[in-house]
Amino acid sequence: MRRIRLHVDIPLTVSESLALPDGAAEHAVRVLRMRDGDAVTLFNGDGHDYEGVLENVGKRTADVRVHAAHPIANESPLPLTLAQAIARGEKMDWVVQKATELGVTNIMPLHTERSEVRLDERRAAKRLSHWQSVAVSACEQSGRARLPHIAPAQSLTQWLASLSDVAALRLALLPERGRRARDLEPPGAGAILAVGPEGGWGKRDLEALRSAGFQALQLGPRVLRTETAGLVGLTALQAHFGDL
Repeated sequence: MRRIRLHVDIPLTVSESLALPDGAAEHAVRVLRMRDGDAVTLFNGDGHDYEGVLENVGKRTADVRVHAAHPIANESPLPLTLAQAIARGEKMDWVVQKATELGVTNIMPLHTERSEVRLDERRAAKRLSHWQSVAVSACEQSGRARLPHIAPAQSLTQWLASLSDVAALRLALLPERGRRARDLEPPGAGAILAVGPEGGWGKRDLEALRSAGFQALQLGPRVLRTETAGLVGLTALQAHFGDL
């Protein structure tokens, strides 16, 4: 039987009975059609899975009695930040979902010189909430017990200015020939990978990235789409320095 994992944004304690938050309860009862006595695994991002059993299942509500907690040690030893120029529509959802499955630590959505997507304050807040939900679903599926941090969207220049004290290896997908992951020194403090938009980095973007110490990462002889490139880069870094 498939193991059901649900994220809940509440404290969890063994031997307690708790009411599932509305979203999790509705998903369990109306979507998954779970019933009294069904086993469920909860996680809240603290690095543990909490085993429990459903009780008092109603039309849209349910309680869970938690009976065990287990630490989950499947986070990558390599802290990775993906700084991704915001892609159109479902492409950005795909990036968030797959980057989460690959074990990314942080996701930084970026507005760049050639970005085709521009979010005002209201839309930015709505999209951030949506991307966080996508990451939660990816954690539920992949078995991660810690959520990646997704920052509010910023301009490239704002984000670069915030990196002055960050010691991580700085990599970007740039037009020039770069170094392959296998040729890099192990990034003890983790790595940042910056990926441009559909139309590529603009001239000012490239100057800003190079001035901030970013070096080119080469992913092979073929041109990759923005929603593919970052995931391939993360995979290469995880394969050489992480846990793939």
